[in-house]
Amino acid sequence: MKQLLVFIRKEFFHVFRDRRTLLIMFGLPVVQIVLFGFALSSEVKNIDIIIYDNAKDVNSTQIINKIKASSYFIMDKEVTTYSDIEKEFKKGDAKCALVFPANFGSDLVATGKAQVQIIADGSDPNIAKTVVNYITAIVSDYQQEINPAGQMQYKINPEMRMLYNEEQNGSLNFIPGVMALILMIVCTALTSVSIVKEKELGTMEVLLVSPFKPVLVLISKAVPYLILSLANFTLILFLSVYVLDVEIKGSIFLLFVESTLFIITCLSLGLLISNATNSQQAALLLSLMGMMLPTLIFTGFLMPLENMPVPFQVISNIVPARWYYLIIKSVMLKGLGFEFVWKETLVLISMTVVLLSIALKKFKIRLQ
Repeated sequence: MKQLLVFIRKEFFHVFRDRRTLLIMFGLPVVQIVLFGFALSSEVKNIDIIIYDNAKDVNSTQIINKIKASSYFIMDKEVTTYSDIEKEFKKGDAKCALVFPANFGSDLVATGKAQVQIIADGSDPNIAKTVVNYITAIVSDYQQEINPAGQMQYKINPEMRMLYNEEQNGSLNFIPGVMALILMIVCTALTSVSIVKEKELGTMEVLLVSPFKPVLVLISKAVPYLILSLANFTLILFLSVYVLDVEIKGSIFLLFVESTLFIITCLSLGLLISNATNSQQAALLLSLMGMMLPTLIFTGFLMPLENMPVPFQVISNIVPARWYYLIIKSVMLKGLGFEFVWKETLVLISMTVVLLSIALKKFKIRLQ
């Protein structure tokens, strides 16, 4: 045990002496959590809209004012012809246009019905549908204001409620996935170069001729990164709560336990990559590029796994970040306990055992 503690202390000295490692460990997660938290959002905001108002009456003006007051739209200009609308769309200066006919107000007063035309840029179908829904909701809200009783004797008003996200904070959809991505890449990348560095520097011979057992070498390489990764996770939680306004609804202790397990899983994968490669460049390339794409695609926070073909859904089961993402969402956002995440926890434990076993088996006690 004394030898192990001495070796762990040595590894800490190596980490703190390497500024690049510290920058990757603590600088990269801060940049990613802030960037992803603010930049990535499922909400569509600040939409450039064009108004073509042929009516110029009280009703059209009131609807335009409601659109201006909305945080979803930016109305920089009004046009006077259809050709102007087409020009703005071709230049890419607008995502949608709202056209009022000349008899809009008179039709609304006389017959109780009036038409408006919504033109949206269909090059991005998802944004176009969202924009149309926004404008439709504003027009419907205005219609209810001027005619609260409605035309029908019976009227059903649906009331919407967002479970686990009452404020509809867009960051909540991405924070768990970003946490999984950061820990997966940082832990795997840094650990993957630990043993390869010993090979390149020629210090592996010293370790091999020492009475130190191979399993203790792997443990001593992983322990410093485990402790620093837990500190990194604490920093990520701090930024999530105080910068991105994400509320932790579940047990913080359970979060740390599950995150510790996931970090150990990532470190085990990094040790396996480190044993299987002979250069730091190859280890970093395999850990960064090889882990980033599967984590982004198969975790489920950027695109639903249910929409993927069945073979891809099966492949996603071998990505550790997928299971950690489910755990974080359940505990952090929904406030659920261990009884709801024990299956995912068991999967991570199994992956950790398998990866550590293979890493230990791949650890060569003789240099070629």
